[in-house]
Amino acid sequence: MRGSSTTRRGSAAASTPSPRAAPAKSGLPDRILLPLANPRTAADLVTIGAGLMEHGGVLIALGIVEVPEGMPLSDGATRARQARRLLQRVLEFAPAGVELRTIVRIGRRAAEGIVEVAAEEESDLIIFGWGGPAGAKRSSEAVFSPTIDEVVRQAPCDIAVVKQRGIRDVRRVLAPVRGGPHAELALRFASALGRHFSADVEVLHVVPPDVSDTVRSLAERALTSFVRQHGGDETHPLLVPGTNVGEAILHEAEEAQLVVMGGTAEPGTDASGSATGGLFGALPETIVQQARQTVIVVKTRERLTRTTFERRSAQAETLEAADRAAEEGRSAPARVDRWFAESNFHHQEFGDLGRLVALKQRQGITISAILPTLNEAATIGPIVRRTRRELMERFPLVDELLVIDSSSTDETCRIAEGEGARVVQHADVLPRYGSYRGKGEALWKSLHETNGDLVAWSDTDIQDWHPRFFYGTLGPLLSEPRIGYVKAYYQRPIVEGGLLKEGGGGRVTELVARPLINLFFPELSGYIQPLAGEYAGRRTHLEQIPFFTGYAVEIGHLIDLSERLGLGGLGQVDLDTRIHRNQELEGLSRMSFVILQAIMKRLEERKRARLFAELGSTMKLPRSSHSRLALEVIELADQERPPIVRIPEYVERHPRDVG
Repeated sequence: MRGSSTTRRGSAAASTPSPRAAPAKSGLPDRILLPLANPRTAADLVTIGAGLMEHGGVLIALGIVEVPEGMPLSDGATRARQARRLLQRVLEFAPAGVELRTIVRIGRRAAEGIVEVAAEEESDLIIFGWGGPAGAKRSSEAVFSPTIDEVVRQAPCDIAVVKQRGIRDVRRVLAPVRGGPHAELALRFASALGRHFSADVEVLHVVPPDVSDTVRSLAERALTSFVRQHGGDETHPLLVPGTNVGEAILHEAEEAQLVVMGGTAEPGTDASGSATGGLFGALPETIVQQARQTVIVVKTRERLTRTTFERRSAQAETLEAADRAAEEGRSAPARVDRWFAESNFHHQEFGDLGRLVALKQRQGITISAILPTLNEAATIGPIVRRTRRELMERFPLVDELLVIDSSSTDETCRIAEGEGARVVQHADVLPRYGSYRGKGEALWKSLHETNGDLVAWSDTDIQDWHPRFFYGTLGPLLSEPRIGYVKAYYQRPIVEGGLLKEGGGGRVTELVARPLINLFFPELSGYIQPLAGEYAGRRTHLEQIPFFTGYAVEIGHLIDLSERLGLGGLGQVDLDTRIHRNQELEGLSRMSFVILQAIMKRLEERKRARLFAELGSTMKLPRSSHSRLALEVIELADQERPPIVRIPEYVERHPRDVG
């Protein structure tokens, strides 16, 4: 199976795609895009797409959410979630040997989104489903639909429109041909589908009934040669007389279950210079609308024009159209707005753990779940117990569970081991390099101690912990190859005076992190909780970035991974509500100080501004009482660990990961 490729704006490194394969010698597509208005009718389109890929490939089911002009694209976030849920049903149709992926795109107009995704995914073919005419069609109306017609005109790759009338028990495929590149493509497709369905393929050419024997003989030889050159063993020439070509095709189609034909239109211009001619030509459009069988009408990307110069112009127009579609979203506000809608998930989308396990197994990857602890005896037991029961025993999603402790003085380690977790002290990991206090240090060393291709971390001071704190952040990584890192967000009530107060948590985020992010790293401004302690990522990325050793580890991850992956390689997921131990104001002040330092340090490195060297690394806290007035000086500067891939011991332990 081919690896997935993602070249979304700024996110080419979001996963590790296989190199783009050269087109198959058979001329059949390797990557097929399926824009779906109604995923419930997708089964036949998936079957056709799979039948066209002899050697396996990638089918991409695309859902488009249109947001009207004047409204921010982020308003489409809720509908994007609904679209993703609907697209999950399409995965049930995936045949063996074919990778089926889903993408949801936000945009102003569906056609622009389809053209953009086709270009980004390097699609060889777009397959549209079409239900047929709703009634009498006036000449001023769209041939198929406004969206299909517009995409066909822009033609970013080969196009196929399928009038859906069922695709079961296919015994005979009819391929009417009149020559030309579109006919060649149609015959290749018909031959592939004939092999897929074990059906006979008859290649039909209609000649006038009054032609001479000599002309008829020439036509027979030409048709036979055409079939031999572009068809397979299952294809047979069929020359029939007819005064009306359309009627002859419709008559022969009565004995077939599937009709495949190419376009015939040659675009020209009128006196004003405007394009003329149909999308596929009058004959194919008549057949696709009048036939009672399933009809596939195809068109190559390269138009039938008179000169090589015109062909090059057509290709240039296509590239320019794709560039224009991409240009609209390149400004930071627009990119963040679209990202917020397209990459904002909810944990319920991944509540089917059996499906997540199947995705993991299909991709051949492993998962490590890591719990950093420091005196969490009150909460660690249920967290380990539920992780093992729900995510390892009942559903084998997690392959290894590690508790990495930072010298707890309570019963944390004993309880965790009693519940079946492997427990290590972070001070004992890579002792040659010393040890710092702090959560970031524990996370950095946990990479060395685990082996999973995907790595998920969760805080352990959570009173209402649920398995979604792991599977919620893992879900987007398993479902969306473009995404390399996912951070959680949630409602954070705060406990004051023994009472639960809604919306009081996340004070450092709102007062420190969010203003600074909006000022200096606006591409990250769509993150709802940039400092959340639950996140997951691909090891191939995590091992390549440095880790701050303390409070700044989360903001460091976001800044460094956004630079490595681009915004399109990042995601966030709603985990609903989280109740945890809240810090006192002084603790929040210390956290804020360290986060400020980290942001200034990254600004200095990326903007080449002299900031960090002039800042202090100590924090002075006033102490006042009746007998004493003083300033307590506390060293708070976070240290920074290098990318762990630079550590020889890590390379030795993970040779396949970093090789």
